[in-house]
Amino acid sequence: MIKRTLKHLGKTFKIAVRALGRNKMRSFLTALGIIIGVGAVIAMVSIGEGAKRGIEDRFASMGTNLLFVMPGSQNARGVHQSWGSMRTLKEGDALAIEKQCPAVMSISPSVNARAQTVYGNKNWNTSISGTGSMYPEVRNWEVETGSYFDEAMVKAGAKVCVLGYDVWQNLFENEDAIGKIIRVKKIPFKVLGVLKKRGESGGFGSRDDMITVPYTTAMRRLQGIDFIQSIDVRAVSSDKIHEAQTEIEELLRLRHRIAPGAEDDFTVRNMSDVAETAASATQMMTVLLGSIAGISLLVGGIGIMNIMLVSVTERIREIGLRMAVGAREKDILFQFLTEAIVLSLLGGSAGIAVGVGASKLLKNIKMFSSMKTVVSLDSVLLAFSFAAAIGIFFGFYPARKASRLDPIEALRYE
Repeated sequence: MIKRTLKHLGKTFKIAVRALGRNKMRSFLTALGIIIGVGAVIAMVSIGEGAKRGIEDRFASMGTNLLFVMPGSQNARGVHQSWGSMRTLKEGDALAIEKQCPAVMSISPSVNARAQTVYGNKNWNTSISGTGSMYPEVRNWEVETGSYFDEAMVKAGAKVCVLGYDVWQNLFENEDAIGKIIRVKKIPFKVLGVLKKRGESGGFGSRDDMITVPYTTAMRRLQGIDFIQSIDVRAVSSDKIHEAQTEIEELLRLRHRIAPGAEDDFTVRNMSDVAETAASATQMMTVLLGSIAGISLLVGGIGIMNIMLVSVTERIREIGLRMAVGAREKDILFQFLTEAIVLSLLGGSAGIAVGVGASKLLKNIKMFSSMKTVVSLDSVLLAFSFAAAIGIFFGFYPARKASRLDPIEALRYE
């Protein structure tokens, strides 16, 4: 029984392929809608998954027990500005958090700027990060060569710096930079070390395009300010992160003399919550991109229905002959349904190759070189299954119409 069924399926498949082969160009153009649809779904989902993976890698590299303390939103005549617009965070706040919060392991005040850096006849515009001496520990970022500045240099506001990998490459071109002098805003800085390379971060640009200097130096010499822009805090462990957040909030309310019920002039964000929010956002983006691409699959399905209806009209006499020699209604239904499914699956297979190829090609285009794409097996199986389902759904009506033809009327059809 099983052997007979398999033989019947094989015969039906051969007939379907032969029927589609009679009009090769028409079959190809019909399958093209499915090819584009499946390829678009895989490519779009791979972009979304790549963005999600990049964000996850970025947060994982920093650790989930990291918190950021930032100034609050300034309220000017009833209009709230963005977070960080206030200037309420002081150096003393950072030192108090380190000393008075038991759940906090280490802190690094932060003051950021952007400037042109010069070494010899080379120059490079980069981000300048004023940090504390514990920055490598807080951010889980090792020094590749040389050393990081210590607390004595921070207190003295020393003109020293540690280079990100990209800055080192552009200014020194693999030359040993330790002990050399570079100029930032025409101020000489001695290079102490080079940070370990971290690379691109899921479309967010290179994390290595930066220079770190003592935050006191950045405040006084580069920015001319008396406040800090944020504080990076590492909790004792991931389990203690919410405890650390509560301790910081209570301490800063006390230091800033904020009355109970009044709005805080600062905000504390923990990395685990930020990572979860970012992952949810990228997941939503992936679904949206996949849904938009899926519309082209539906268009391809409508094309299959259209061409199968044309095929039924062209082959009415053939259907009548088959019925006359003993073909049952279900045999005709199965035959035309098989043709629709074969057309859809062939298009789906080619679409997978197109989608995977497009995902790989994006990495070689300069405009998208920083974009990370991840082709997952789930997205491939989903797109292929969807293509098969479309073949069944849109092929059923033409197949049913063919099976319901009257044999006598079909034989008379010219």
